[in-house]
Amino acid sequence: MSQTSDKFIAKSTIKAADLDHRRTINFNIGKYNAKVPEGKQQFTQMLTARERAKNVKWRALETLDQQLEEFELQLTRRGGKVLWAENAQQACDEILKICEARNCKTLVKSKSMVTEEIHLNDFLGKHNIESVETDLGEYIQQLDDEPPYHIVTPAMHKSKEDVAKLFAEKLGTDPKATPEQLTLTARKILREKYIQAEVGVTGANFILADVGGVAVTENEGNARLSCAFPKTHIVIVGIEKVLPSINDLGLFWPLLATYGTGQNVTVYNSIILGPKQQGEKDGPEEMIVILLDNGRTNVLKNPKTRESLYCIRCGACLNACPVYKNIGGHSYGTTYSGPIGKVITPHLKDLGEYKHLSYASSLCGNCTEVCPIRINLHELLLENRYEAVEEGYVSFGERMAWKVWKKVSISRKLMNTGSSKVRSWMINKFVKDWTRNRGEMHFPEKSFNQLWRERNGQ
Repeated sequence: MSQTSDKFIAKSTIKAADLDHRRTINFNIGKYNAKVPEGKQQFTQMLTARERAKNVKWRALETLDQQLEEFELQLTRRGGKVLWAENAQQACDEILKICEARNCKTLVKSKSMVTEEIHLNDFLGKHNIESVETDLGEYIQQLDDEPPYHIVTPAMHKSKEDVAKLFAEKLGTDPKATPEQLTLTARKILREKYIQAEVGVTGANFILADVGGVAVTENEGNARLSCAFPKTHIVIVGIEKVLPSINDLGLFWPLLATYGTGQNVTVYNSIILGPKQQGEKDGPEEMIVILLDNGRTNVLKNPKTRESLYCIRCGACLNACPVYKNIGGHSYGTTYSGPIGKVITPHLKDLGEYKHLSYASSLCGNCTEVCPIRINLHELLLENRYEAVEEGYVSFGERMAWKVWKKVSISRKLMNTGSSKVRSWMINKFVKDWTRNRGEMHFPEKSFNQLWRERNGQ
């Protein structure tokens, strides 16, 4: 068992027993569950919309090389620049070069899971560049020196009292301040940072191949300020986020809003087509887009797991997952948590080190049921398990245990061998790993086969 797996089991065991955490999460997810049905009412044929979205993503990923080249061509025509980063280190190095060339001391950043994936804040901090999160949830997490808890709602695990206490400790505000007062405090501080910043960084919900545009959706306006105030705008985005056409946004923006927060459409939806053009008064003087691989081509080349790249990061599968709701986002120890994180992380990083995530599932299929792009998440979890076994990432004891189980399960004679007490002892005492995280198993006195024979006089 790897150290990563040991940490996961330790953290999840503690968090699963934390009743305060469970109450907070159930309250926040309850609010989400109440809103999503309202958002779905805008679709007359929900299933058709989801199937269309899946087909669009299928086409985008099957022609990914062409789509990305078209995006680069269209963006550079309007003065933008595209860089290609094979891994996290290359992406960070490119951003550092840009910052150093512009003598950047302060950088403002909107919410972006990709920048969390490459640990950009820590990297820039080591080079004496202040990287400030401007999304309120991300800002709260940065103050508390914690990674995001959730793909969409970074501070979902915190109550308003937790946030008030944190602001009082870090910013000297009233410990009994209301959410409105806390928001105003954050707004005042962050607006000063926008003015000071030489560079702004955003992610992208989608990149649009036919027009060379970057589509960003948000509810606070911080992404618009991050890309418009500073003279230099850097976009860092995973290569899988491409859509073939700007017209696809008419489907994907409402889907993302509905399944992400239960809205018909989010408050701010922006399409950024490059740096400030001649005659325009607003916008950055330069725009640089970094297209990040960082393991995504590993997923792409696998015809069975490729489907996981269709994800639009709405977070619906996290909210639906019974495991996530019990152990929380931080227990996973990865950037992407919940069902989608369990599917992609072993391929983005290392299958042997992170295979345990694919086993942390009830396989109830609720994640697949709620996915707006209809990704077969529970089947992909099984595929990960299969690949882990095929590549030898299981212990000798586990392999032997399954061989014995198979031999016994296909033989009625062996199944009926021994008393119920003997069979119970074999599982509960001899096979110790079975009861490490489970209750004891107790076999009945007689098997179904034995009862059938007795009742039918055979």
